[in-house]
Amino acid sequence: MSQAKRTNPRPPFLWMPILLAAAVVVGIFIGNRFSSRKYAADNDRKLNTILNLIANDYVDTLNIDDLIEQSIPEILSNLDPHTVYFSAQEIKAANEELSGSFSGIGISFMILNDTINVVEVIPGGPSEKVGLLAGDRIVSIDDSTFVGEKVNNNEVMKRLRGDKGTKVKLGISRNNTSKILSFIVERGDIPVNSVDASYMLDKTTGYVKVNQFGRTTYDEFITAMGSLKNEGAKRFIIDLRGNGGGYMEMAIYMANEFLSANRLIVYTKGRYKRDDSQFWSDGSGNFQNDEVVVLIDEFTASASEIFAGALQDNDRGLVVGCRSFGKGLVQQQLTLPDSSAIRMTIARYYTPSGRCIQKDYKGGVNYEKELLDRYLSGEIYSKDSMKIDKSQVFTTSTGRTVYGGGGIVPDIFVPRDTTGITSYYIDVANAGLPQKFAFAYVDHNRKSLASMTDYKQFLRTLPSDDVLLGEFVDYATTQGVPARWFYINQSRDVILTSIKALIARDTFGNEAFYPIYNRNDVTIQTAIKALNKHKAMFPILPSK
Repeated sequence: MSQAKRTNPRPPFLWMPILLAAAVVVGIFIGNRFSSRKYAADNDRKLNTILNLIANDYVDTLNIDDLIEQSIPEILSNLDPHTVYFSAQEIKAANEELSGSFSGIGISFMILNDTINVVEVIPGGPSEKVGLLAGDRIVSIDDSTFVGEKVNNNEVMKRLRGDKGTKVKLGISRNNTSKILSFIVERGDIPVNSVDASYMLDKTTGYVKVNQFGRTTYDEFITAMGSLKNEGAKRFIIDLRGNGGGYMEMAIYMANEFLSANRLIVYTKGRYKRDDSQFWSDGSGNFQNDEVVVLIDEFTASASEIFAGALQDNDRGLVVGCRSFGKGLVQQQLTLPDSSAIRMTIARYYTPSGRCIQKDYKGGVNYEKELLDRYLSGEIYSKDSMKIDKSQVFTTSTGRTVYGGGGIVPDIFVPRDTTGITSYYIDVANAGLPQKFAFAYVDHNRKSLASMTDYKQFLRTLPSDDVLLGEFVDYATTQGVPARWFYINQSRDVILTSIKALIARDTFGNEAFYPIYNRNDVTIQTAIKALNKHKAMFPILPSK
Protein backbone atom coordinates (compact mmCIF):
# COMPACT_ATOMS: atom_id res chain seq x y z
CA MET A 1 0.00 0.00 0.00
CA SER A 2 2.91 2.33 0.52
CA GLN A 3 3.39 2.79 -3.20
CA ALA A 4 -0.27 3.43 -3.94
CA LYS A 5 -1.76 6.82 -4.61
CA ARG A 6 -3.11 8.56 -1.51
CA THR A 7 -6.31 10.33 -2.42
CA ASN A 8 -8.51 12.79 -0.55
CA PRO A 9 -12.22 11.96 -1.01
CA ARG A 10 -13.42 15.49 -1.58
CA PRO A 11 -12.77 16.57 -5.20
CA PRO A 12 -15.59 14.95 -7.19
CA PHE A 13 -14.58 12.45 -9.84
CA LEU A 14 -10.89 13.49 -9.93
CA TRP A 15 -9.94 10.33 -8.04
CA MET A 16 -10.73 8.07 -10.98
CA PRO A 17 -7.75 7.90 -13.39
CA ILE A 18 -7.94 6.91 -16.99
CA LEU A 19 -7.43 3.22 -16.36
CA LEU A 20 -7.17 1.85 -19.85
CA ALA A 21 -5.01 3.30 -22.61
CA ALA A 22 -6.22 1.04 -25.40
CA ALA A 23 -9.75 0.38 -26.63
CA VAL A 24 -11.34 -2.88 -25.63
CA VAL A 25 -13.12 -4.46 -28.55
CA VAL A 26 -15.19 -7.61 -28.54
CA GLY A 27 -15.44 -10.04 -31.44
CA ILE A 28 -14.10 -8.08 -34.39
CA PHE A 29 -13.29 -5.27 -31.92
CA ILE A 30 -11.45 -7.10 -29.06
CA GLY A 31 -7.70 -7.23 -29.19
CA ASN A 32 -5.67 -4.15 -28.38
CA ARG A 33 -6.01 -4.52 -24.59
CA PHE A 34 -3.63 -7.51 -24.58
CA SER A 35 -0.01 -6.94 -23.65
CA SER A 36 1.33 -8.46 -26.88
CA ARG A 37 0.33 -6.54 -30.01
CA LYS A 38 1.20 -9.52 -32.22
CA TYR A 39 -0.96 -11.81 -30.09
CA ALA A 40 -3.85 -9.32 -30.31
CA ALA A 41 -3.45 -8.89 -34.05
CA ASP A 42 -3.36 -12.65 -34.63
CA ASN A 43 -6.56 -13.18 -32.67
CA ASP A 44 -8.19 -10.21 -34.37
CA ARG A 45 -7.54 -11.86 -37.73
CA LYS A 46 -8.78 -15.21 -36.41
CA LEU A 47 -12.05 -13.77 -35.20
CA ASN A 48 -12.56 -11.81 -38.40
CA THR A 49 -11.90 -14.95 -40.43
CA ILE A 50 -14.51 -16.92 -38.46
CA LEU A 51 -17.09 -14.17 -38.87
CA ASN A 52 -16.42 -13.91 -42.60
CA LEU A 53 -16.76 -17.68 -42.99
CA ILE A 54 -20.12 -17.59 -41.22
CA ALA A 55 -21.28 -14.62 -43.28
CA ASN A 56 -20.26 -16.17 -46.61
CA ASP A 57 -20.58 -19.94 -46.23
CA TYR A 58 -22.94 -20.85 -43.38
CA VAL A 59 -26.03 -22.74 -44.53
CA ASP A 60 -28.48 -20.18 -43.14
CA THR A 61 -28.46 -16.43 -43.63
CA LEU A 62 -27.55 -14.76 -40.34
CA ASN A 63 -27.37 -11.20 -39.07
CA ILE A 64 -23.69 -10.95 -38.07
CA ASP A 65 -24.39 -7.95 -35.83
CA ASP A 66 -26.94 -10.00 -33.87
CA LEU A 67 -24.49 -12.88 -33.66
CA ILE A 68 -21.81 -10.59 -32.19
CA GLU A 69 -24.29 -9.14 -29.71
CA GLN A 70 -25.20 -12.65 -28.53
CA SER A 71 -21.57 -13.80 -28.35
CA ILE A 72 -20.11 -10.93 -26.33
CA PRO A 73 -21.81 -11.89 -23.02
CA GLU A 74 -20.62 -15.48 -23.53
CA ILE A 75 -17.01 -14.33 -23.89
CA LEU A 76 -17.21 -12.11 -20.80
CA SER A 77 -18.91 -14.80 -18.71
CA ASN A 78 -15.55 -16.59 -18.55
CA LEU A 79 -14.03 -13.71 -16.55
CA ASP A 80 -15.98 -12.79 -13.40
CA PRO A 81 -19.69 -12.27 -12.61
CA HIS A 82 -19.44 -8.46 -12.66
CA THR A 83 -17.67 -7.95 -15.97
CA VAL A 84 -20.70 -7.46 -18.20
CA TYR A 85 -21.75 -6.12 -21.58
CA PHE A 86 -24.48 -3.53 -22.17
CA SER A 87 -26.04 -2.70 -25.50
CA ALA A 88 -26.25 1.00 -26.35
CA GLN A 89 -29.89 1.07 -25.19
CA GLU A 90 -29.14 -0.77 -21.95
CA ILE A 91 -26.18 1.41 -21.05
CA LYS A 92 -28.24 4.55 -21.60
CA ALA A 93 -30.95 3.32 -19.24
CA ALA A 94 -28.41 2.18 -16.62
CA ASN A 95 -26.55 5.50 -16.72
CA GLU A 96 -29.79 7.44 -16.40
CA GLU A 97 -30.70 5.58 -13.20
CA LEU A 98 -27.34 6.34 -11.58
CA SER A 99 -27.19 9.91 -12.90
CA GLY A 100 -30.24 10.79 -10.86
CA SER A 101 -32.57 11.71 -13.70
CA PHE A 102 -34.10 10.54 -16.93
CA SER A 103 -36.50 11.94 -19.47
CA GLY A 104 -40.08 10.79 -19.12
CA ILE A 105 -43.60 11.94 -18.38
CA GLY A 106 -43.36 12.11 -14.57
CA ILE A 107 -45.63 9.43 -13.14
CA SER A 108 -45.40 6.39 -10.91
CA PHE A 109 -47.58 3.57 -12.16
CA MET A 110 -48.80 0.10 -11.26
CA ILE A 111 -50.09 -2.55 -13.66
CA LEU A 112 -53.41 -3.93 -12.43
CA ASN A 113 -55.72 -6.13 -14.46
CA ASP A 114 -53.53 -5.66 -17.56
CA THR A 115 -53.95 -1.87 -17.38
CA ILE A 116 -51.51 0.93 -16.52
CA ASN A 117 -52.79 2.64 -13.37
CA VAL A 118 -51.30 6.00 -12.41
CA VAL A 119 -50.33 5.83 -8.72
CA GLU A 120 -48.59 9.19 -8.42
CA VAL A 121 -48.15 12.26 -10.58
CA ILE A 122 -44.79 13.85 -9.75
CA PRO A 123 -45.32 17.46 -8.66
CA GLY A 124 -44.08 19.94 -11.26
CA GLY A 125 -43.50 17.17 -13.79
CA PRO A 126 -44.75 17.02 -17.40
CA SER A 127 -47.87 14.98 -16.60
CA GLU A 128 -49.05 17.29 -13.84
CA LYS A 129 -48.68 20.26 -16.16
CA VAL A 130 -51.15 18.83 -18.68
CA GLY A 131 -53.65 17.61 -16.06
CA LEU A 132 -53.04 13.90 -15.47
CA LEU A 133 -54.26 12.72 -12.08
CA ALA A 134 -53.45 9.90 -9.71
CA GLY A 135 -56.02 7.17 -10.37
CA ASP A 136 -56.05 7.68 -14.14
CA ARG A 137 -55.80 4.58 -16.34
CA ILE A 138 -53.63 4.75 -19.45
CA VAL A 139 -55.48 2.75 -22.11
CA SER A 140 -53.70 3.94 -25.25
CA ILE A 141 -50.29 5.31 -26.18
CA ASP A 142 -49.84 7.26 -29.42
CA ASP A 143 -53.31 6.16 -30.61
CA SER A 144 -52.43 2.48 -30.13
CA THR A 145 -54.52 0.52 -27.61
CA PHE A 146 -52.27 -0.48 -24.73
CA VAL A 147 -54.06 -2.97 -22.51
CA GLY A 148 -53.96 -6.73 -22.13
CA GLU A 149 -51.13 -9.23 -22.16
CA LYS A 150 -48.58 -6.95 -23.84
CA VAL A 151 -48.63 -4.58 -20.85
CA ASN A 152 -45.55 -5.12 -18.68
CA ASN A 153 -43.14 -2.83 -16.83
CA ASN A 154 -40.39 -2.96 -19.46
CA GLU A 155 -42.73 -2.24 -22.34
CA VAL A 156 -44.42 0.62 -20.47
CA MET A 157 -41.06 2.24 -19.64
CA LYS A 158 -39.94 1.88 -23.23
CA ARG A 159 -43.07 3.63 -24.49
CA LEU A 160 -43.28 6.39 -21.87
CA ARG A 161 -39.60 7.31 -21.55
CA GLY A 162 -37.85 9.12 -24.35
CA ASP A 163 -35.73 12.10 -25.29
CA LYS A 164 -36.42 15.38 -23.60
CA GLY A 165 -38.76 17.52 -25.69
CA THR A 166 -40.39 14.62 -27.53
CA LYS A 167 -44.13 14.12 -27.09
CA VAL A 168 -46.38 11.18 -26.36
CA LYS A 169 -50.16 11.02 -26.75
CA LEU A 170 -52.04 9.24 -23.99
CA GLY A 171 -55.60 7.95 -23.89
CA ILE A 172 -56.89 8.19 -20.32
CA SER A 173 -59.80 6.45 -18.63
CA ARG A 174 -60.99 8.42 -15.59
CA ASN A 175 -63.57 7.45 -13.01
CA ASN A 176 -65.74 10.56 -13.35
CA THR A 177 -66.45 10.17 -17.06
CA SER A 178 -67.19 7.43 -19.55
CA LYS A 179 -65.24 9.26 -22.27
CA ILE A 180 -61.62 8.44 -23.08
CA LEU A 181 -59.64 11.61 -22.42
CA SER A 182 -56.70 12.57 -24.61
CA PHE A 183 -53.51 14.22 -23.32
CA ILE A 184 -50.32 15.12 -25.15
CA VAL A 185 -47.37 15.12 -22.75
CA GLU A 186 -43.98 16.58 -23.60
CA ARG A 187 -41.26 14.50 -21.96
CA GLY A 188 -38.93 16.28 -19.56
CA ASP A 189 -36.24 15.58 -16.97
CA ILE A 190 -37.51 13.47 -14.08
CA PRO A 191 -35.41 13.27 -10.91
CA VAL A 192 -34.49 9.84 -9.52
CA ASN A 193 -33.99 10.10 -5.78
CA SER A 194 -31.43 8.03 -3.87
CA VAL A 195 -32.82 8.84 -0.42
CA ASP A 196 -36.23 7.22 -0.07
CA ALA A 197 -37.02 8.65 3.33
CA SER A 198 -35.58 10.50 6.31
CA TYR A 199 -37.45 11.06 9.56
CA MET A 200 -37.11 11.00 13.34
CA LEU A 201 -37.63 7.59 14.94
CA ASP A 202 -37.70 9.21 18.37
CA LYS A 203 -36.65 12.52 19.92
CA THR A 204 -32.92 11.92 19.31
CA THR A 205 -32.68 9.23 16.59
CA GLY A 206 -32.69 10.13 12.90
CA TYR A 207 -33.35 7.52 10.20
CA VAL A 208 -32.19 7.73 6.57
CA LYS A 209 -33.05 5.15 3.90
CA VAL A 210 -30.60 5.16 0.94
CA ASN A 211 -31.66 3.01 -2.04
CA GLN A 212 -28.58 3.38 -4.32
CA PHE A 213 -25.34 5.30 -4.78
CA GLY A 214 -25.97 7.56 -7.77
CA ARG A 215 -24.50 10.92 -8.73
CA THR A 216 -26.93 12.84 -6.51
CA THR A 217 -26.72 10.51 -3.49
CA TYR A 218 -24.23 12.50 -1.41
CA ASP A 219 -26.11 15.78 -1.88
CA GLU A 220 -29.42 14.13 -0.97
CA PHE A 221 -27.85 12.38 2.00
CA ILE A 222 -26.17 15.45 3.46
CA THR A 223 -29.41 17.44 3.05
CA ALA A 224 -31.42 14.74 4.84
CA MET A 225 -28.87 14.45 7.64
CA GLY A 226 -28.77 18.21 8.12
CA SER A 227 -32.55 18.38 8.37
CA LEU A 228 -32.60 15.61 10.97
CA LYS A 229 -29.86 17.38 12.92
CA ASN A 230 -32.01 20.50 12.98
CA GLU A 231 -34.89 18.40 14.33
CA GLY A 232 -32.76 17.30 17.27
CA ALA A 233 -31.08 14.12 16.01
CA LYS A 234 -27.98 13.19 18.03
CA ARG A 235 -27.63 9.66 16.68
CA PHE A 236 -28.44 8.09 13.33
CA ILE A 237 -29.54 4.87 11.67
CA ILE A 238 -28.44 4.59 8.02
CA ASP A 239 -30.52 1.92 6.26
CA LEU A 240 -28.65 0.30 3.35
CA ARG A 241 -30.78 -2.85 3.17
CA GLY A 242 -31.53 -3.71 -0.44
CA ASN A 243 -28.99 -1.13 -1.68
CA GLY A 244 -27.03 -2.80 -4.50
CA GLY A 245 -24.41 -0.04 -4.74
CA GLY A 246 -23.47 2.31 -7.58
CA TYR A 247 -20.75 4.95 -7.66
CA MET A 248 -17.92 4.20 -5.22
CA GLU A 249 -17.04 7.86 -4.70
CA MET A 250 -20.49 8.58 -3.25
CA ALA A 251 -19.90 5.96 -0.55
CA ILE A 252 -16.49 7.55 0.14
CA TYR A 253 -18.01 11.02 0.50
CA MET A 254 -20.67 9.66 2.89
CA ALA A 255 -18.14 7.78 5.02
CA ASN A 256 -15.98 10.92 5.20
CA GLU A 257 -18.83 12.69 7.02
CA PHE A 258 -18.41 10.39 10.04
CA LEU A 259 -14.63 10.01 10.25
CA SER A 260 -11.94 12.17 11.81
CA ALA A 261 -8.97 13.20 9.67
CA ASN A 262 -6.51 10.71 8.20
CA ARG A 263 -8.68 7.62 8.49
CA LEU A 264 -8.41 5.12 5.64
CA ILE A 265 -11.82 4.64 3.98
CA VAL A 266 -11.05 2.12 1.23
CA TYR A 267 -8.21 1.20 -1.11
CA THR A 268 -8.05 -0.57 -4.47
CA LYS A 269 -5.43 -2.88 -5.97
CA GLY A 270 -5.41 -3.90 -9.62
CA ARG A 271 -3.20 -5.76 -12.03
CA TYR A 272 -1.15 -2.62 -12.61
CA LYS A 273 0.08 0.04 -10.20
CA ARG A 274 -1.94 2.64 -12.09
CA ASP A 275 -5.09 0.95 -10.81
CA ASP A 276 -3.99 1.17 -7.15
CA SER A 277 -5.38 3.98 -5.03
CA GLN A 278 -6.19 4.92 -1.45
CA PHE A 279 -8.95 7.13 -0.09
CA TRP A 280 -8.58 8.89 3.25
CA SER A 281 -10.88 11.06 5.34
CA ASP A 282 -10.08 14.76 5.43
CA GLY A 283 -11.56 15.66 8.82
CA SER A 284 -14.24 17.97 7.40
CA GLY A 285 -17.20 15.69 8.18
CA ASN A 286 -20.24 17.15 9.90
CA PHE A 287 -21.14 14.06 11.96
CA GLN A 288 -17.83 12.94 13.46
CA ASN A 289 -19.17 12.82 17.03
CA ASP A 290 -22.62 11.32 16.48
CA GLU A 291 -23.40 7.67 17.18
CA VAL A 292 -24.33 5.78 14.01
CA VAL A 293 -25.71 2.35 13.13
CA VAL A 294 -25.65 0.93 9.59
CA LEU A 295 -28.34 -1.59 8.60
CA ILE A 296 -27.42 -4.24 6.03
CA ASP A 297 -28.90 -7.40 4.54
CA GLU A 298 -28.04 -9.99 1.91
CA PHE A 299 -28.84 -7.51 -0.89
CA THR A 300 -26.50 -4.81 0.45
CA ALA A 301 -23.66 -4.76 -2.08
CA SER A 302 -20.67 -2.95 -3.59
CA ALA A 303 -20.60 0.76 -2.66
CA SER A 304 -22.92 0.01 0.29
CA GLU A 305 -20.37 -2.48 1.57
CA ILE A 306 -17.60 0.10 1.18
CA PHE A 307 -19.53 2.49 3.45
CA ALA A 308 -20.39 -0.19 6.02
CA GLY A 309 -16.85 -1.61 5.95
CA ALA A 310 -15.23 1.81 6.42
CA LEU A 311 -17.29 2.58 9.51
CA GLN A 312 -16.91 -0.94 10.91
CA ASP A 313 -13.14 -1.18 10.42
CA ASN A 314 -12.57 2.28 11.88
CA ASP A 315 -14.75 1.31 14.89
CA ARG A 316 -16.85 4.33 14.02
CA GLY A 317 -20.25 2.71 13.44
CA LEU A 318 -22.13 -0.40 14.47
CA VAL A 319 -23.27 -2.73 11.65
CA VAL A 320 -26.60 -4.48 12.28
CA GLY A 321 -28.51 -7.03 10.20
CA CYS A 322 -27.34 -10.08 8.28
CA ARG A 323 -24.31 -10.79 6.12
CA SER A 324 -24.09 -8.54 3.06
CA PHE A 325 -23.87 -9.66 -0.57
CA GLY A 326 -20.08 -9.78 -0.96
CA LYS A 327 -19.06 -7.72 -4.01
CA GLY A 328 -15.49 -6.47 -3.74
CA LEU A 329 -14.66 -5.92 -7.40
CA VAL A 330 -14.23 -2.51 -9.05
CA GLN A 331 -15.57 -1.97 -12.57
CA GLN A 332 -14.56 0.58 -15.18
CA GLN A 333 -17.02 1.38 -17.95
CA LEU A 334 -15.45 1.18 -21.42
CA THR A 335 -17.44 2.56 -24.32
CA LEU A 336 -17.26 0.67 -27.62
CA PRO A 337 -17.48 2.21 -31.11
CA ASP A 338 -21.26 1.63 -31.41
CA SER A 339 -21.96 3.30 -28.01
CA SER A 340 -22.42 -0.05 -26.31
CA ALA A 341 -20.14 -0.65 -23.33
CA ILE A 342 -18.33 -3.15 -21.19
CA ARG A 343 -18.15 -2.76 -17.45
CA MET A 344 -14.87 -4.54 -16.82
CA THR A 345 -13.37 -5.48 -13.48
CA ILE A 346 -10.02 -3.67 -13.22
CA ALA A 347 -9.32 -3.90 -9.48
CA ARG A 348 -10.42 -5.24 -6.13
CA TYR A 349 -11.29 -2.95 -3.28
CA TYR A 350 -10.22 -3.54 0.31
CA THR A 351 -11.67 -2.20 3.54
CA PRO A 352 -9.34 -0.36 5.96
CA SER A 353 -8.43 -3.57 7.82
CA GLY A 354 -7.18 -5.09 4.56
CA ARG A 355 -10.04 -7.45 3.78
CA CYS A 356 -11.56 -8.00 0.35
CA ILE A 357 -15.16 -9.00 0.95
CA GLN A 358 -15.71 -10.45 -2.56
CA LYS A 359 -17.40 -13.84 -2.28
CA ASP A 360 -16.08 -16.82 -4.22
CA TYR A 361 -16.95 -17.08 -7.91
CA LYS A 362 -14.33 -19.54 -9.15
CA GLY A 363 -13.96 -23.31 -9.26
CA GLY A 364 -17.49 -24.22 -10.28
CA VAL A 365 -19.22 -22.04 -7.68
CA ASN A 366 -22.80 -21.19 -8.67
CA TYR A 367 -22.56 -17.44 -8.07
CA GLU A 368 -26.18 -16.65 -8.93
CA LYS A 369 -27.49 -19.39 -6.61
CA GLU A 370 -25.45 -18.31 -3.58
CA LEU A 371 -28.18 -16.10 -2.12
CA LEU A 372 -30.74 -18.89 -2.46
CA ASP A 373 -28.31 -21.19 -0.66
CA ARG A 374 -28.27 -18.80 2.29
CA TYR A 375 -32.02 -19.23 2.66
CA LEU A 376 -31.91 -23.00 2.20
CA SER A 377 -29.05 -23.40 4.70
CA GLY A 378 -30.92 -21.35 7.31
CA GLU A 379 -28.35 -18.55 7.45
CA ILE A 380 -30.99 -15.84 7.06
CA TYR A 381 -32.78 -17.16 10.13
CA SER A 382 -29.93 -18.24 12.42
CA LYS A 383 -26.57 -16.72 13.33
CA ASP A 384 -25.14 -20.20 13.91
CA SER A 385 -25.75 -21.05 10.23
CA MET A 386 -23.84 -18.02 8.93
CA LYS A 387 -21.01 -18.95 6.57
CA ILE A 388 -17.80 -17.23 7.67
CA ASP A 389 -14.39 -17.86 6.13
CA LYS A 390 -12.37 -18.31 9.33
CA SER A 391 -9.16 -18.34 7.27
CA GLN A 392 -9.64 -14.64 6.43
CA VAL A 393 -9.40 -13.00 9.83
CA PHE A 394 -8.67 -9.27 10.18
CA THR A 395 -8.82 -6.77 13.02
CA THR A 396 -10.28 -3.29 13.30
CA SER A 397 -8.40 -0.31 14.73
CA THR A 398 -9.35 -1.31 18.31
CA GLY A 399 -8.69 -5.00 17.77
CA ARG A 400 -12.17 -6.29 16.99
CA THR A 401 -12.27 -9.36 14.74
CA VAL A 402 -13.75 -9.00 11.24
CA TYR A 403 -13.76 -11.39 8.31
CA GLY A 404 -13.13 -11.19 4.57
CA GLY A 405 -14.10 -13.33 1.62
CA GLY A 406 -17.87 -13.20 1.72
CA GLY A 407 -19.55 -9.91 2.50
CA ILE A 408 -19.66 -7.74 5.62
CA VAL A 409 -20.45 -9.80 8.70
CA PRO A 410 -22.60 -7.63 11.01
CA ASP A 411 -21.58 -6.72 14.55
CA ILE A 412 -25.10 -7.63 15.66
CA PHE A 413 -26.88 -10.36 13.69
CA VAL A 414 -30.65 -9.99 13.28
CA PRO A 415 -32.51 -12.99 11.80
CA ARG A 416 -35.22 -12.49 9.22
CA ASP A 417 -38.50 -11.78 11.04
CA THR A 418 -41.10 -14.41 10.15
CA THR A 419 -43.69 -13.28 12.69
CA GLY A 420 -47.11 -13.28 11.07
CA ILE A 421 -45.93 -14.92 7.84
CA THR A 422 -48.60 -17.57 7.27
CA SER A 423 -49.78 -19.40 4.16
CA TYR A 424 -52.66 -16.90 3.89
CA TYR A 425 -50.29 -13.92 3.93
CA ILE A 426 -48.03 -15.58 1.35
CA ASP A 427 -51.04 -16.17 -0.91
CA VAL A 428 -52.25 -12.55 -0.79
CA ALA A 429 -48.71 -11.16 -1.05
CA ASN A 430 -47.83 -13.32 -4.07
CA ALA A 431 -50.98 -12.10 -5.79
CA GLY A 432 -50.06 -8.47 -5.07
CA LEU A 433 -53.32 -7.95 -3.20
CA PRO A 434 -52.05 -5.52 -0.52
CA GLN A 435 -50.86 -3.18 -3.31
CA LYS A 436 -54.06 -3.62 -5.33
CA PHE A 437 -56.27 -3.08 -2.30
CA ALA A 438 -54.32 0.05 -1.30
CA PHE A 439 -54.65 1.49 -4.80
CA ALA A 440 -58.38 0.74 -4.88
CA TYR A 441 -58.83 2.28 -1.42
CA VAL A 442 -57.03 5.48 -2.44
CA ASP A 443 -58.96 5.60 -5.71
CA HIS A 444 -62.29 5.31 -3.88
CA ASN A 445 -61.36 7.84 -1.17
CA ARG A 446 -59.24 10.20 -3.24
CA LYS A 447 -61.24 13.33 -2.45
CA SER A 448 -61.08 12.93 1.33
CA LEU A 449 -57.44 11.83 1.28
CA ALA A 450 -56.47 14.86 -0.83
CA SER A 451 -57.65 17.18 1.96
CA MET A 452 -55.24 15.68 4.48
CA THR A 453 -51.98 17.45 5.30
CA ASP A 454 -49.82 14.42 6.20
CA TYR A 455 -49.83 10.70 6.94
CA LYS A 456 -50.34 11.27 10.69
CA GLN A 457 -53.72 12.87 10.01
CA PHE A 458 -54.47 10.01 7.61
CA LEU A 459 -53.78 7.41 10.30
CA ARG A 460 -56.13 9.17 12.72
CA THR A 461 -58.99 9.10 10.21
CA LEU A 462 -58.65 5.48 9.09
CA PRO A 463 -61.38 3.00 10.02
CA SER A 464 -60.68 0.77 13.00
CA ASP A 465 -58.23 -2.07 12.46
CA ASP A 466 -61.08 -4.61 12.58
CA VAL A 467 -63.00 -2.77 9.85
CA LEU A 468 -59.94 -2.22 7.64
CA LEU A 469 -58.85 -5.86 7.96
CA GLY A 470 -62.37 -7.03 7.17
CA GLU A 471 -62.48 -4.88 4.04
CA PHE A 472 -59.17 -6.33 2.89
CA VAL A 473 -60.25 -9.92 3.53
CA ASP A 474 -63.48 -9.33 1.59
CA TYR A 475 -61.46 -7.83 -1.27
CA ALA A 476 -59.05 -10.77 -1.26
CA THR A 477 -61.99 -13.17 -1.43
CA THR A 478 -63.24 -11.47 -4.59
CA GLN A 479 -59.73 -11.91 -6.02
CA GLY A 480 -59.72 -15.65 -5.45
CA VAL A 481 -58.09 -15.96 -2.02
CA PRO A 482 -60.71 -17.30 0.42
CA ALA A 483 -60.83 -16.16 4.04
CA ARG A 484 -59.04 -18.42 6.54
CA TRP A 485 -59.44 -16.60 9.81
CA PHE A 486 -57.13 -18.82 11.85
CA TYR A 487 -54.22 -17.69 9.67
CA ILE A 488 -55.59 -14.19 9.10
CA ASN A 489 -55.52 -13.51 12.85
CA GLN A 490 -51.91 -14.71 13.03
CA SER A 491 -51.01 -12.36 10.15
CA ARG A 492 -53.17 -9.50 11.41
CA ASP A 493 -50.36 -7.06 12.31
CA VAL A 494 -48.25 -7.64 9.19
CA ILE A 495 -51.29 -7.28 6.90
CA LEU A 496 -52.53 -4.09 8.55
CA THR A 497 -49.05 -2.55 8.62
CA SER A 498 -48.57 -3.31 4.92
CA ILE A 499 -51.86 -1.91 3.70
CA LYS A 500 -51.65 1.23 5.87
CA ALA A 501 -48.14 1.93 4.62
CA LEU A 502 -49.12 1.30 1.00
CA ILE A 503 -52.18 3.54 1.22
CA ALA A 504 -49.99 6.26 2.74
CA ARG A 505 -47.41 5.88 -0.05
CA ASP A 506 -50.04 6.08 -2.76
CA THR A 507 -51.33 9.26 -1.10
CA PHE A 508 -48.22 11.04 0.21
CA GLY A 509 -45.18 9.20 -1.26
CA ASN A 510 -42.27 7.24 0.26
CA GLU A 511 -41.79 9.77 3.05
CA ALA A 512 -45.11 8.50 4.45
CA PHE A 513 -44.54 4.82 3.63
CA TYR A 514 -41.44 4.13 5.72
CA PRO A 515 -42.53 5.68 9.05
CA ILE A 516 -45.52 3.32 9.02
CA TYR A 517 -43.87 0.27 7.48
CA ASN A 518 -40.88 0.43 9.84
CA ARG A 519 -42.90 0.58 13.05
CA ASN A 520 -42.52 -3.12 13.79
CA ASP A 521 -39.17 -3.60 12.03
CA VAL A 522 -37.09 -5.91 14.22
CA THR A 523 -33.75 -4.76 12.76
CA ILE A 524 -34.54 -1.12 13.51
CA GLN A 525 -35.72 -2.01 17.00
CA THR A 526 -32.45 -3.91 17.58
CA ALA A 527 -30.47 -0.88 16.37
CA ILE A 528 -32.33 1.44 18.76
CA LYS A 529 -31.67 -0.91 21.69
CA ALA A 530 -27.97 -0.92 20.82
CA LEU A 531 -27.94 2.87 20.64
CA ASN A 532 -29.71 3.11 24.00
CA LYS A 533 -26.88 1.01 25.48
CA HIS A 534 -24.31 3.26 23.72
CA LYS A 535 -22.84 0.31 21.82
CA ALA A 536 -22.22 2.59 18.83
CA MET A 537 -20.17 5.12 20.76
CA PHE A 538 -16.76 5.80 19.18
CA PRO A 539 -14.45 4.01 19.44
CA ILE A 540 -16.37 0.75 19.44
CA LEU A 541 -14.38 -1.68 21.57
CA PRO A 542 -14.07 -5.47 21.44
CA SER A 543 -16.69 -7.39 23.41
CA LYS A 544 -15.47 -8.55 26.80
